[in-house]
Amino acid sequence: MAKKIVLAYSGGLDTTAIVPWLKEQDPGCEVHAFCADVGQGAEELEGIEEKAMASGASSCHVADLREAVVSEYAFPTLAAGCLYEGRYLLGTSLARPIIAKAQAEHALAIGADALSHGCTGKGNDQVRFEIGFAAVAPHLEVIAPWREWEFTGRESLLEYVKSRGIPTTSSVEKIYSRDRNIWHISHEGGALEDPWNAPPEDMWTWTVSPEEAPDTPETVSVSFESGVPVAFNGRELSPFELLDAANQVAARHGVGRVDLVENRVVGIKSRGCYETPGGTLLAEALMSLDELCLDRATRVLKEQLAVQFSQMVYDGRWFSPARAALTAALDAINAPVSGEVIVKLYKGTATSIQRKSPNSLYRQNVASFEEDGGYNQKHAEGFIRLFSLPTRLQAIEQQEVIVNA
Repeated sequence: MAKKIVLAYSGGLDTTAIVPWLKEQDPGCEVHAFCADVGQGAEELEGIEEKAMASGASSCHVADLREAVVSEYAFPTLAAGCLYEGRYLLGTSLARPIIAKAQAEHALAIGADALSHGCTGKGNDQVRFEIGFAAVAPHLEVIAPWREWEFTGRESLLEYVKSRGIPTTSSVEKIYSRDRNIWHISHEGGALEDPWNAPPEDMWTWTVSPEEAPDTPETVSVSFESGVPVAFNGRELSPFELLDAANQVAARHGVGRVDLVENRVVGIKSRGCYETPGGTLLAEALMSLDELCLDRATRVLKEQLAVQFSQMVYDGRWFSPARAALTAALDAINAPVSGEVIVKLYKGTATSIQRKSPNSLYRQNVASFEEDGGYNQKHAEGFIRLFSLPTRLQAIEQQEVIVNA
């Protein structure tokens, strides 16, 4: 019986080859291309419907997920304080769940009985896509060609596509593997596969080199409500518009470059270079506001939960009950985190230099060296004696052991 398959389609060489390959594996099946606009830019989506149809697809659906990916995935991840392995702002990781969810929903809407993707068997994305599929349409078959077919690289794929008379602008020489959305762009492969090689400057495609960035610093204002950005430079904007504005200013100052060797969920170490200009700016501003609005114990708790949240997002477990529970806890923690932060951008750095909040726990008259502000310094003596009691008892015990030896 012929199948109706919905393929996550990018228009690149891999998915261009997957369309005819699927049809040859199951003659008579229909392959429906699904594309997600997550802010990767008009140039990547231009003519994508025509490409899909030229490769043999029965239809091509482009879903506009730009606002949703920011409001429902990027900003919640930002508010959670996520940094995978201390450095990665999870740009690819946070976009995969919404793409997989929308793809599976489209498959259900058109009565498909299978889902497919172009992820390799070595990467994280196969895990993220298939967990997303399972959360929405667990009964649908999943076809992962890279785990099944005979092709080993770009040259064999190009020969296959050419032999089927399918037009493609791809070439054998593909220096880097890239993934882009409104939050970031990632670079892998090529010279980066050797960790001893410094990233070539022409690899970076979004941010200005810090050395070539303007010699004059620029300051920007970011306003937050409960940990979520709501205004940029005094203008209230939609989530997508705000992030786009932050990206533009941060990128021209060379902000947001990261060179990282990370641990993939499948157990492989991989090296990636990431450009996350606006996200880096917003994360710096939010951290500064956390410092102002959260007490010490709550900040520590948020940092601990952020590590767990980051791992779940990276591993593709967005739709798990544990992630939902973490989000609820972090929403409660972030409730008072509202206010405005001024960030200075200069030569690849984003530094908070001013911050204010109606919920600030900072009291200048208490912290000041010039006045007591109701703080009785004599009280510190009793606090220190109690705080140091375990240390003093331990020292006494050790000294008694030495005396009695």
